[in-house]
Amino acid sequence: MIFNRTEIPGVCTVDLEKRADERGFFARGWCGQEFADVGLCNRLAQMNISFNRHRHTLRGFHYQVAPYQEDKLLRCVRGAVHDVLLDLRPDSPTYMRHITVELSAANYRMLLVPKGCANAFLTLQDDTEVTYLVSEFYTPVAERGVRWNDPAFAISWPAEPAVISDKDRNWPDYVRGRAPALATADQE
Repeated sequence: MIFNRTEIPGVCTVDLEKRADERGFFARGWCGQEFADVGLCNRLAQMNISFNRHRHTLRGFHYQVAPYQEDKLLRCVRGAVHDVLLDLRPDSPTYMRHITVELSAANYRMLLVPKGCANAFLTLQDDTEVTYLVSEFYTPVAERGVRWNDPAFAISWPAEPAVISDKDRNWPDYVRGRAPALATADQE
């Protein structure tokens, strides 16, 4: 695997190291030892799949708060997405900055989203599917989000969302420096 660091600490894209011949190619899409060797999370707790019927479906921004924060490794296995990673770690030198990456079935690129960062994507094709390898089990009371068009981040999207959940459309404005607490049972 080829690890490409980005300007946001702990964030990298991962490209396959393909061994090709007349049959096609072979490559490792995950190796815990290789991730550990470069100082990245190598724990896997679950794999999630996001299937999206329509072009310009928006999902996110999602993240989980401590102690249930998760690292995610995303790959688009069908179609293509415009992926945006948002650094929400208050002590990070890139706090409140974001990067964009195109993930597609054609480019095989993956994106590592570390703990403390939120992720969202907009599908660029119908019938797009994204897989996530996740380091922690999903914990509903730890789920948080940032609205896709929150003015605090000034993110430029390639298109307006055509499909978006009510939850993702209605996340509250992000308040700089305020760490969100775990939800209580009556807030779920």
